[in-house]
Amino acid sequence: MNVSVVIRTKDEADRLRLTLASLARQSMPAEVVVVDDGSTDHTQAVLKEAAATLPIVPVRHVAARGRSAASNAGARAASGELLIFLDGDTLAHPEMVAQHAAAHRSGPDRVGRGGRFHLRGTRFLADPERGTPRPGEEARLARMTPAERARLLVTRAQIAEDFDAIAARAEPGLYPGAGPRQLEELELDALRHHPELEVLWSASCGANFAMARAAFMATGGFDEIIDNNEHRELALRLLRAGAKMVPVESARSYHMTHRTGWRDPLLDPAWERRFFALHPCLAVKLLSVFWASLAANSRIPREAQIRSLPDLDRASRGGNGVDYDAVRRMALLPDLTEIAA
Repeated sequence: MNVSVVIRTKDEADRLRLTLASLARQSMPAEVVVVDDGSTDHTQAVLKEAAATLPIVPVRHVAARGRSAASNAGARAASGELLIFLDGDTLAHPEMVAQHAAAHRSGPDRVGRGGRFHLRGTRFLADPERGTPRPGEEARLARMTPAERARLLVTRAQIAEDFDAIAARAEPGLYPGAGPRQLEELELDALRHHPELEVLWSASCGANFAMARAAFMATGGFDEIIDNNEHRELALRLLRAGAKMVPVESARSYHMTHRTGWRDPLLDPAWERRFFALHPCLAVKLLSVFWASLAANSRIPREAQIRSLPDLDRASRGGNGVDYDAVRRMALLPDLTEIAA
């Protein structure tokens, strides 16, 4: 089976170097398509260096076109039967490609969600390999002992010689904190134990996300107007077309966290308005209520709270008898009623 890993990246050259080093150490080789979406840093130099040891297909956008457009450009350039989407600041476990390929062989209609972890200490570093601090973090790193600073580092030597040591200091979830970890656990629990849910598309992920290239192309790829939760909108279309969302927890990835670039979906109404315009169903309307409930939004009444994917599924079928338009207004979430009209 031919596999293509599609990486979307912009101005993260030092993290990208490490991501590519992790892909060079895969037990199952894969084509690596890197879409440079308008970077102004030394990304091109990193790609040239990595091409000596890795089969890279470069795609360059002179001006940034956005995450979804970059993903689609990478998929068009890919030749693999299976696509794995990854971010340019994310390490791949040495077995990540092989595990996704095995899951795909057992069911080619499957959409695989890998196991996601994060490296907390990298959020202080501009370059996780050299240990240079991000602007504003100089004093914090100066207070650390040499041993403490060393534990923050991610180096190409570690990736090549002792990846288990990197994995041992990782934590579950895409970002640090109880909220991201809880959401990760709830999504994986639903995928493991509730395969009958109609809302499993909401458990998809933006990175470490695998699917057949033929299915991706047949559904039209990512909606290029959406650059936040674009993976969930695509997953909804894939599942409606007959695909099955499954956990592939042994296909692990490790996000090198950072303090910038976080896109809070509860503070960005644009993605939700587009998503609901495309799919005007109650489940889409309730997605933000679910996340706001987990964030302990005190404006949501107890009887209207949604705290798991089975809860989301029941509520989306109208089983709760709650006026969720009113709940959204109380929780200060975007008004979607005019879109439905």
